[in-house]
Amino acid sequence: MSTQKKTVASPSATASSSTIDRFFHITERGSSIAQEVRGGFVTFFAMAYILVVNPIILSTTLPAEAGFAFADIAAGTALVAGIVTILMGLVANFPLALAAGMGLNAVVAFTLVGGNGLSYQEAMGLIVWEGILITILVLTGFREAVFKAVPRQLKTAISVGIGLFIAFVGLINAGIIRPGGTPVQLGINGSLAGLPALVFVFGLLLTVVLYIRKVKGAILIGLLSSTVLAMIFQAIFHVSAMKDETGEIVNPTGWGQTIPELSGSIVSLPSFGSLFQVDMFGAFSKLGPVAVVLLIFSLMLADFFDTMGTMVAIGGEAKLLDENGNPPRSREILLVDSLAAIAGGVGGVSSNTSYIESSAGVGEGARTGLASVVTGLLFLASTFLSPLVALVPTEAASTALVFVGFLMMMQVADIDWSKAEIAIPAFLTIAFMPFAYSITVGIGVGFVTYTLIRIAKGQAKRVHLLMWLVSILFIVYFLLGPIEALIG
Repeated sequence: MSTQKKTVASPSATASSSTIDRFFHITERGSSIAQEVRGGFVTFFAMAYILVVNPIILSTTLPAEAGFAFADIAAGTALVAGIVTILMGLVANFPLALAAGMGLNAVVAFTLVGGNGLSYQEAMGLIVWEGILITILVLTGFREAVFKAVPRQLKTAISVGIGLFIAFVGLINAGIIRPGGTPVQLGINGSLAGLPALVFVFGLLLTVVLYIRKVKGAILIGLLSSTVLAMIFQAIFHVSAMKDETGEIVNPTGWGQTIPELSGSIVSLPSFGSLFQVDMFGAFSKLGPVAVVLLIFSLMLADFFDTMGTMVAIGGEAKLLDENGNPPRSREILLVDSLAAIAGGVGGVSSNTSYIESSAGVGEGARTGLASVVTGLLFLASTFLSPLVALVPTEAASTALVFVGFLMMMQVADIDWSKAEIAIPAFLTIAFMPFAYSITVGIGVGFVTYTLIRIAKGQAKRVHLLMWLVSILFIVYFLLGPIEALIG
């Protein structure tokens, strides 16, 4: 007679698991600890490119005598992202990760420093002021009130538009879609060429097959498998980068933003020289108060509505929105995001903001803040493991973005396309995000169009007062160039 031993979890392990479950409402949201951990890993790998790209963009503005450089910005980027992402998980219990904002870092480098002649520290000072202003708007309830004033189906359109936007970003980053004889085209002269393109195609098709087969972790498996393939290709064929140090294309079939090969140790001690590189008042004396206010306003508006669109998209994908299209703890989400902007400025790494790449983790089942805590811990670990993180090429990470774009696009069925007053603003919101390469522009066009249509139908009273205000602000935002020229 044979006997079988049963494996019984220790009381302490069970109690610990139960405590985590209760704190994050994991079971209540239809998830599991394993699912949250997996989602946190996927989000991290989908965002890991920022650890390389952010210092590349910001370090171009540093003078030789700055006293800190690429490695300091890379470590600071990981440190700040880790802290604010963990804060999002613990305070807001929402599967949303944060890091230095793409677009906002370009504004710092090429507009504030390159265009307006500010020093690196003065530019970071404006980032801190922008964060302080948005934090005040959150604490007074204004930012949340604006969010709740937006009609539900317009929020859905924002989510769908972001899906198309991140899919387009993924295709651009992977080099599958590029500028050419037409505004954009497939690969090189209409054809896919090069091993990096093969890595992307392999990863995306593998993800699709695994998803259709209902394999858990399809997105993560696809991402990691394509990274391994990229490393194998690089070890055999030694493919160079697509661009040189000046940004010129020297090898069209080369790797995009990172080369998947390891040189030296996988561990390095971090240097945090970018921290506290901030001058709060230098820009006011250099540019004058009016110009500074306009710059802060443009930064604030972009940050304000990018986050709104992102949290709706993540909440919709995770099925966490209420009947009005609002996620749980929306004020806490917005507060952490606002504080992250301040943290990014103080950390000398540009404004930190909510990342739509979090949808990759949600696509893997993340539903709670535990996933954000996992992502944040990985960011903190990456301050020591930056050589290892840099192994993930954008061609591999982009597979997750493109596939999640499909998952988010499915929400388009929730929009009532039979009603023009909803369908037209929804369409323009969805279209302008990828075409203008800006979440903020898409939201702004949708808001202004929605308000105009209600006026045309004699329904101006049905437009929320805050929608009126925000629409006017967006009109100012769209005309900032002529306004600045007129004032100047």
